[in-house]
Amino acid sequence: MIAFENVSKRYDNNQVAVNAINLEIQRGEFFVIIGPSGCGKTTLLKMINRLIPLTEGTIRINGQRISDYNIHELRWNIGYVLQQIALFPHMTIAENIAVVPEMKKWTASQIQQRVQELLKMVGLEPDTYSQRKPKELSGGEQQRVGVVRALAADPEIILMDEPFSALDPISRTKLQDDLLELQRAIQKTIVFVSHDMQEALKLGDRICVMKDGEIVQIGTPQDITQHPVNDFVQQFIGLKEHPTNVFKIQQVIEPFVEEQHQHFIQYSVTAHASLPSILQQLAHHECVVVKEETKIIGIITRQSMLQFLAAERGDGHD
Repeated sequence: MIAFENVSKRYDNNQVAVNAINLEIQRGEFFVIIGPSGCGKTTLLKMINRLIPLTEGTIRINGQRISDYNIHELRWNIGYVLQQIALFPHMTIAENIAVVPEMKKWTASQIQQRVQELLKMVGLEPDTYSQRKPKELSGGEQQRVGVVRALAADPEIILMDEPFSALDPISRTKLQDDLLELQRAIQKTIVFVSHDMQEALKLGDRICVMKDGEIVQIGTPQDITQHPVNDFVQQFIGLKEHPTNVFKIQQVIEPFVEEQHQHFIQYSVTAHASLPSILQQLAHHECVVVKEETKIIGIITRQSMLQFLAAERGDGHD
C-alpha cells in the first residue's frame, strides 16, 4: 500500500531528519510511528502526502511513485488530521466537512448525505451540530469533526499527527476508543504519529519505534513489549531494566470493589503475570482483574500502571 524505499530527508544545514528508511505499510493497517521529539516521525508522515519533499529514495502508494501523482489528486485521496484542531472558524461544521467533496465536484445532495453520515458515525447528531461554528463545540467534539472531515471524500489513507495530544485525558481516551471502533467499520490505512507509548500500544496493529531519524524496531504491540530489541526501546516503553527484574504486581494492584469493577471480571491476569502481558491487556482495557487461582485479589487500572511506569522512568519526559 505505502512503501518507503531508502528514503532520506536532509535540510540545508545538512541536518538529517530521516535516514535511509525502508518499510511497507499494509492496506487497512493501523500503523503507529512513535519516538522522542526530533526523531523524524512527523517528517516521515508528511513526506507521504508531499508536504515535505524527500531528499533521496522513493515513496510509492499502490505501486506508483508519489511524485507521479497530480499533487491535488494525491492529497484528496489522503485524509489529514493534525494536533492543532484546524477547522475553519468562519464555516459551519457541515461546511468544514464539505471542503474536499466540493473540490471534487460532488453534488449538493451527495455532500449533505455524507455530512450526515459522518456526524452520526462519531456520535454528533447532524440536526444539532451541522450548522454550529467550531467555537460552539468542545475540544473533543472539534477533534471528532477533524477526524470525519479527513474521511469526507472517502480517502484510502488517513494521516494523523498526534491528533489527541492536546486534549484532556478523558477526552483523549474516549477519542482513542472511538477511533478504534471507527477503524473496525471503515478499514482505512491509518498512519498515526504519537509520542505516547501507551497510546501506541492501544491503537496500533504495528508500531514503528524511531530514534535519530532511523527505525529502531517495528513490530506488533506484543513484539515491542515482550521483545524490545535494545535498551532504548526498553526505556521508551518505560523500564530501566528488563521487566522481569523490576516488576512486582503488588506495586500496581488496587482493591477490588464489586460494585465498581464487576464488569471488568472478563478481563483478568494471574497474580504472577509478567509486565508485558499486563501492558498488552491494558492496551485494550481500562482495568484488569488480578486472580490467585480462581480468587479475585485485586485490580490493575491503566492509571496505576502509568504511575508505576512514570516512577520507574523517573525523568518526567515522554
